[in-house]
Amino acid sequence: MDKLREIIMLTPEEDAAINACIAADPDTYEVSDEEFAKSRKPGRPAATVVRPMVSMRLDPDVLAHLRASGKGWQTKVNALLREAVKHGRV
Repeated sequence: MDKLREIIMLTPEEDAAINACIAADPDTYEVSDEEFAKSRKPGRPAATVVRPMVSMRLDPDVLAHLRASGKGWQTKVNALLREAVKHGRV
């Protein structure tokens, strides 16, 4: 079993010294609440169409071939299925 680690909090003096060093650094500044509110959230933008997650079983060789096509292979599979539906093959 792992030992519990003790969290050592800074003293007010240590905290003040660190903040003074940050304030003296010409390469940084503290972001205002307004700037923070305007900042962009990390991650990809929300999709216009939310696709439901699907779980399905595929033969290993088929899956390997699809994944070997590189990044975006799931989008390519979706396009293949869309074409099959469009042409009445499914």
